[in-house]
Amino acid sequence: MYTFQTRVRYSEVDPQRRMELSSILNCFQDCSNFHSQDLGVGIDTLTARKRVWLLSAWQIEIVCPPRLFDHITVGTWPYAFKGLYGYRNFIIYNEERGHETAAYANSIWFLMDTETGLPTRIAPEDSAAYRLEEAYPMDYAPRKIALPAVNLPDSAFSAQSFSEIRVTRMLLDTNNHVNNGQYVRLAEGVLPENFAVRAMRAEYRRAALLDDVIFPVLYAAPTEDTCYVSLNDAAGQPFAIVSFRGERYTETECAECREE
Repeated sequence: MYTFQTRVRYSEVDPQRRMELSSILNCFQDCSNFHSQDLGVGIDTLTARKRVWLLSAWQIEIVCPPRLFDHITVGTWPYAFKGLYGYRNFIIYNEERGHETAAYANSIWFLMDTETGLPTRIAPEDSAAYRLEEAYPMDYAPRKIALPAVNLPDSAFSAQSFSEIRVTRMLLDTNNHVNNGQYVRLAEGVLPENFAVRAMRAEYRRAALLDDVIFPVLYAAPTEDTCYVSLNDAAGQPFAIVSFRGERYTETECAECREE
C-alpha cells in the first residue's frame, strides 16, 4: 500500500467540523497521483506517451468522517488490470482514533489515447510499475448507476431540475475536463439540506469541457435513504450520475453534531 500523512484542514470541513465528502475524494485522488509520480509513471510520463488515466466510476464509503485538525493517513493500492480497466482501492485511517478506518473506496479507471481520444487497452508498460495487492473486503457495487423511475404508482421518487451551471476554468483539471471531484461537488449542491452523506457512487459517462452547460436533476424520495443526481447536457444526456446514500437529520440532531 502506498500512503501519505496529512492533517484535516479548515478548508476541508463542513459547518460541523467534519471532513467533507469532496475533501475525502480529493485526498484519494491526490494519493493516486502521488503513488504514480513516485513510481515514475506520473502525469509527465503519461503525457509524453500520449496516455492519460481517467475515472470511470467511484464508490466511497464513509465510516466516521475525520474532524478538523485530525491527523490522518491516506492509502491506495491497485488490485487488478483487466482489458480496458484498472481497479484501485483507497483508505483513510484516523490516527486520532487509534488508526481507525474513517473511509474506504473502490475506483475504476480506463486508459485513454490522447491522440485519438479513445480508450486503449492496458499494455504491460502501463501496469508494470504497480504491485497488485488484495482487493479491500467491501461490498462492491456495479460500475453503472441506474436512475430510479419517477411518477409511477410503485415509485416514491420524484425528479427536480435545478438551475444550469456553465463550466468555467475553475472546474477544469490538467486534462481540460471537468475534474471528477467537481461533478460530485456539483451534485452535492442540490441534495436536500437535511441529508447527511454516508456513501457515494459516481459513474462518469462523458467529459464536460469549458463553456459546456450542465443541468442537474435530483431524484429523491422522502422515504428512501438514497438520492440520485444526474448532471445532464441540454439534450438530457448525462455527463455523470452520482448517487448518495445517507440519512436525514433534524435541526436538533444537527445542533448536537456541532456540540460534539
